[in-house]
Amino acid sequence: MKQTIVAISVTLICVMLVCCIGGVSQVYADKRLTPIYCVDRTDNYVAISFDAAWGADKTRQIMDVCDKYGVKATFFLVGFWIDKYPEMVAEINSRGFEIGTHSSTHPQMSKLTSEQCAKELSESSKKIFDITGKSVTLFRPPFGDYNNQLINTATSLGLYTIQWSVDSLDWKGLSARQIAERVQSAKSGDIILCHNNSDHIVEALPLIFEALKLKNLKFCPIGKLIYTENYYIDNSGKQIKQQTNTTL
Repeated sequence: MKQTIVAISVTLICVMLVCCIGGVSQVYADKRLTPIYCVDRTDNYVAISFDAAWGADKTRQIMDVCDKYGVKATFFLVGFWIDKYPEMVAEINSRGFEIGTHSSTHPQMSKLTSEQCAKELSESSKKIFDITGKSVTLFRPPFGDYNNQLINTATSLGLYTIQWSVDSLDWKGLSARQIAERVQSAKSGDIILCHNNSDHIVEALPLIFEALKLKNLKFCPIGKLIYTENYYIDNSGKQIKQQTNTTL
């Protein structure tokens, strides 16, 4: 009788351990990964970015205004845009602007398989490399839509998944002043989202640059804003530098 009780007790303990371990594993498996929305910085640097999927007639004007204000922006390009405007891709690169991928066909990538995601990213990155000779390290998901599979796939291809913390909403047809008013809320470490062919982006840029200059903010490409090692991303999407212990 005593042996039976002991055996039952041992069995119950084993079951409990399995359940606990399984529960912990499930917690880690279900942990939601987060792209980089902004960066924990106190040096007053911000980044402005332009997604390019349709049209290119304002792209050169955007670069002209950026050059006038000494701003180097980041352009996220879709594969079919690259196919249609290869000379513009070359000019964006030659004028010193940063280029990232915005996928190959601009799908809702959370609905794709990992293989389809990898194809979207690798094909678009190759198109950029073939024109610029530079490896792509940044990726912005179409529609801002993502899941763990997409982030893991991008990471496996050497890509940092980038969102934004300041949305200009320029694609909604806002006036130049309305766009600038939205963006002037930017602070150190923020990533600003714009589009290369929105209605009033060219007129809005001088207002944006002047307003942020008054706040003592400076611009750099996203690749120089983010940390590329020894960092973590909190639940809000803020990328934070890991504190290293220098104590011997």
